[in-house]
Amino acid sequence: MITLTDIELRRGTKVLLENAELVVHPGQHIGIIGANGSGKSSLFKLLMGQISADAGELFIPSDWRIAHMAQELANSEGTAVDFVLDGDPQIRTIERAIEKALLDDDHNRLALEYEKMDSANGFDAHYRAEQLLHGLGFAQSELERPVNSFSGGWRIRLNLAQALMSPSDLMLLDEPTNHLDLDATLWLEQWLKSYSGTLLIISHDRDFIDNVVDRIVHVEHCKTNAYKGNYSTFERVRGERLALQQASFEKQQKRRKEVEAFITRFKAKASKAKQAQSRVKELARMEEIAPAHIDSPFYFSFASGKKAHSALANLSQANLGYDNQTILSQVNFDLQPGTRIGLLGPNGAGKSTLISSLTGDLDLVNGERVYGENVKIGYFAQHQLEVLDLQASAFLHLQRISPKSTDQELRNFLGGFDFHGDKALEPIKSFSGGEKARVALALIVWQKPNLLLLDEPTNHLDLEMRHALTLALQGYEGALVVISHDRHLLRNTVDEFYLVADGSVKEFEGDLKDYQQWLKNYNRVPTSSAQQKEEMLEPVVAEVTVVEGLSAAEKKLQRQQAADARKKLAPLTKKLSQLEIKIEKCQVQLGAVDHRLTDSELYTDANKILLKEQLALQVEIKKAISENEEQWFDIQQQIEQFNV
Repeated sequence: MITLTDIELRRGTKVLLENAELVVHPGQHIGIIGANGSGKSSLFKLLMGQISADAGELFIPSDWRIAHMAQELANSEGTAVDFVLDGDPQIRTIERAIEKALLDDDHNRLALEYEKMDSANGFDAHYRAEQLLHGLGFAQSELERPVNSFSGGWRIRLNLAQALMSPSDLMLLDEPTNHLDLDATLWLEQWLKSYSGTLLIISHDRDFIDNVVDRIVHVEHCKTNAYKGNYSTFERVRGERLALQQASFEKQQKRRKEVEAFITRFKAKASKAKQAQSRVKELARMEEIAPAHIDSPFYFSFASGKKAHSALANLSQANLGYDNQTILSQVNFDLQPGTRIGLLGPNGAGKSTLISSLTGDLDLVNGERVYGENVKIGYFAQHQLEVLDLQASAFLHLQRISPKSTDQELRNFLGGFDFHGDKALEPIKSFSGGEKARVALALIVWQKPNLLLLDEPTNHLDLEMRHALTLALQGYEGALVVISHDRHLLRNTVDEFYLVADGSVKEFEGDLKDYQQWLKNYNRVPTSSAQQKEEMLEPVVAEVTVVEGLSAAEKKLQRQQAADARKKLAPLTKKLSQLEIKIEKCQVQLGAVDHRLTDSELYTDANKILLKEQLALQVEIKKAISENEEQWFDIQQQIEQFNV
């Protein structure tokens, strides 16, 4: 159990925590939330022993192993998979001991170290490291690349993989989804849900927190306030408390009317799509939790841009890609005024390529791109932060765009993004990533675009800013195309989804839950078999029940449907049986190898080569068992979906 008693933390003259109290029980999954700069990351540093409390007492069991996600960029000339393996220092220590024992021809010590390796599950460590990297979006061909050859975002992913590889009783993750796409976020979510240790996680992704944690700690007013339940529960409880405060009543009612008006406008479309119906429910829930955001420092909206009466942008029979290499083929994409699209698709499938082609940043390989007469594009991507003038202030950035605007107009506008007083005049070079992202968004909002193209706009933004952006996009009257791993933002701002996968762009008939299932099926099929993937992704209706009292023709039709379903089920059951036979054979082989390794004669000089061969065979068989068992489990889940 971890306890913080009367903790005081300072950063220079600023008080971050004062008389803070917290108790963390083993196995709890806790989300740490609060405004940027409130002290969340400093709390993590305190728990890791990197800083000391200015006052109070901290207790962490001395035998607890702590894993954390490093925030600085991974830096190594070694390979990606070796970097991840470094996350388990015990295995690395045993590996070095084995190498030394081999050099010294010390067979007794060698046998002892091999026993340690087996106890530490070290023989399949390489396989586990590869699985972590695959889950976080790395291709097989990238596993042996040097760490330093990856871009910054991918090196942060390597830090995360290394933390997940570390055996731990306490895991500290600070913004783990910031550099992940939706696919990797969904994978990480499932991994953390099965983590048996104590988890403390800082995140501004509300759906991610909701699905991973069972308790919230809100860092606010230099205190750590604990709430039972996930983020949605915290939001509701806090909203109820704030709603009771008379000073907040007027603002609450205004927000309620804004949300009600939007729901009313949107309900007319609710019957058109499953995601639309889901979004109405989300908006209704937002009405209940609106008071939780009454004290938000952010208030802005998109002013109406130039009216357009025809397509804002159109791609026709276009091949998209880089350096004449086609990534997406024969793309037909038409953006009419008021269109609101969310782009879905596996990592690297071409979502960002599509948006860059719409902006004109990328030339088409071939095909046609046409812009409407009055189109004005607002484009946000991560590289937008890199092109900001670090020596200029937020105020100066705006002034350069609109030199005729008054100082007061610019200051009032920047106040909605929480840049008040001297903060609006400071050079942004010292700003955090979240503050720079707010500057970039402010520049876009100020220019009144009628076509918004957003590529991961919520990276680095805290929960309150994400909430404000969601509300602003709901009231936005122009066309919108967005890529985001923030499912809450997608559900509440787009009307339809398009799927970017296997070199094509097409409308996706479903909502985010359907996409999660699509992705699960997609990842089960080898990437080398496009035809097999297409067959896998076809909808299968397997639940067929013969009902008494039907006509002979109807009964015949239902029996035929049942037979068709069984026909589709047959290849799965056959594959399941084959895997069970393989696993059984591997278990027999592993038993034989384990028995041979108990023979003391095997550890003599004369049998040194044979020993190496047997140990290598043991690793190979264990890996085969693990892979076959994983396939068996996946197929079993598919079979359970059938009810014939």
